[in-house]
Amino acid sequence: MRSLKSLAIVAAAMAVLAPKESPAADLPMLPPPPIEEYGGWYLRGDIGMSNQRLKGLELVGVDPADTFEWLDRGGFDSAPIFGVGIGYRHNSWFRWDITGEYRGKAHFTALDRYDTGSTGTFDGTNEYTAKKSELLFLFNAYLDLGTWKSITPFVGAGIGASRNTISNFRDINTPTAGVAYANDHSKWDLAWAVYAGLAYEVTPNFTIELAYRYLDLGDAKSGDIIDFTGTNNINNPVTFKRITSHDLKFGVRMALADMGVSNWAPPPPPLVSKY
Repeated sequence: MRSLKSLAIVAAAMAVLAPKESPAADLPMLPPPPIEEYGGWYLRGDIGMSNQRLKGLELVGVDPADTFEWLDRGGFDSAPIFGVGIGYRHNSWFRWDITGEYRGKAHFTALDRYDTGSTGTFDGTNEYTAKKSELLFLFNAYLDLGTWKSITPFVGAGIGASRNTISNFRDINTPTAGVAYANDHSKWDLAWAVYAGLAYEVTPNFTIELAYRYLDLGDAKSGDIIDFTGTNNINNPVTFKRITSHDLKFGVRMALADMGVSNWAPPPPPLVSKY
């Protein structure tokens, strides 16, 4: 009998001294919540058409005593645009990119008339023709203004440099059977732009854009003017003042990494029992 009592006392003591499990240990481990990630590098490509203007032509060597007036101050035909770039999306509302662009040759025409010696009658006209193209490099920044059904309106601005090239310049004076020409010439100038457009997210990694851009390309110059006899009046180029363009562009953006929802999250800290 005494033995049974001893065994009962020992069993009760072991039950009291045994470690207790934390109630939290019996809870199931929940998967970590997904983390929304927006940042990442992307490549872009653009095509489009230009609609260009200029302030006017600045002529060197015009006799100030002559009566001179523009019948047509000049304009450009539309021309194609081809661009590529690389950029970085920081979050759901801010991104930037660096772009390089070739702007195809746009045909130019202008017409003036003049009166030498102020005789009261015009002696002749000058019909100007040329082609203009550019290499354009811009740093651009954009604000995405929210997304509705995968469509995101955005605005942006850019600044950089443009290499403006005038080629095939001709000055034809039909009444006097006079012709002058100029060699091709390129000139770098400051360029800046503003944007507005819509982006459509086809997949988390692929987006298409339709955008309007106002672009200021600065000035451009022809080479020195040479007449049909081969005479070259030194330093007498024609300057194309304040060239601007209203561009319509279609673009695509391809993310270099997944820009959607990631299932990764850091592991939770270990549970520590208070017992």
